[in-house]
Amino acid sequence: MIMRWFKENVWAAVAITLIRIYVGWKWVDAGWHKLTGGFDAGGFLKGAVGKPVADHATQEVLFPNYTYFLNHFALPNVKLINFLIPVGEFLIGVGLIVGGLTLTAAFFGMMLNFLFLFAGTVSTNPWLLLLGVIIFTAGTNAGRFGLDVYLLPILRKAWTKLTQRNGKTITG
Repeated sequence: MIMRWFKENVWAAVAITLIRIYVGWKWVDAGWHKLTGGFDAGGFLKGAVGKPVADHATQEVLFPNYTYFLNHFALPNVKLINFLIPVGEFLIGVGLIVGGLTLTAAFFGMMLNFLFLFAGTVSTNPWLLLLGVIIFTAGTNAGRFGLDVYLLPILRKAWTKLTQRNGKTITG
């Protein structure tokens, strides 16, 4: 009953819109500073690999697969990472602020928060992750007061047209 209210009620949509705009602003701000400030992830990535998140008692690395990913993919491709992080943060923020592809923006925002947390950076990531989960959980109600009202019907129509041929639905 509470989830139904959360996903369908107009007042819940108002509250989610305020949260969405706040979180969006945080992402736009972070992305803009990186885009205009000469962002370089190299030092951060080297630090995350050199001193990975470890258990305090045993010093065992807690996320060895992530450390491997950073060392063998992210560091060798730091120029790509230097582009993807600031542009991604900025686009996540814009999507959340305008309510366009809201769930996609919230999803990728949560993913970035998780990646930063796996690297050992706490900062505002837990807070933004929690708010991102709230936005994502609201479903389409999160974009009720935004571009999603116009965008989602167009995307649904295009998807239906793409997945149907001669009146038959294409399956898996």
